[in-house]
Amino acid sequence: MAIRSKNRVSTNFNMSSMTDIVFLLLIFFIIASTLISPNALEVLLPKATSNPKPSPQTVNVSITEDLKYFVNKDEVTEQEIENQLLALVEGEEDPGIILRAEKSVPIENVVVIMDIANRNKLKLVLATKPN
Repeated sequence: MAIRSKNRVSTNFNMSSMTDIVFLLLIFFIIASTLISPNALEVLLPKATSNPKPSPQTVNVSITEDLKYFVNKDEVTEQEIENQLLALVEGEEDPGIILRAEKSVPIENVVVIMDIANRNKLKLVLATKPN
């Protein structure tokens, strides 16, 4: 009389749990990697379809085609820009700059203003022409 056990142990391995964990980890790392932007300047770009009104503590910096720099309609040299900006935003709670550069201005001249804003922790908005 052979006694057989009713409870048999299955020797099959189910991979569905493992694939769920792998996909969750994959999604996590994809999302986490898109949030990291090393060495990026914080530049706020307004939407071209709307006209945001600048707050009173913003300063306008303009660069013309012939590479002349203007801070609030006052012409300054490239070396004077940083001192002029810091004097205008002194004591402001959340200072910002609106950068208006001509279409033909080389990117190097625009980056000078971006670097000044980044060094002094000023918010920078690049002005665009509406569509």
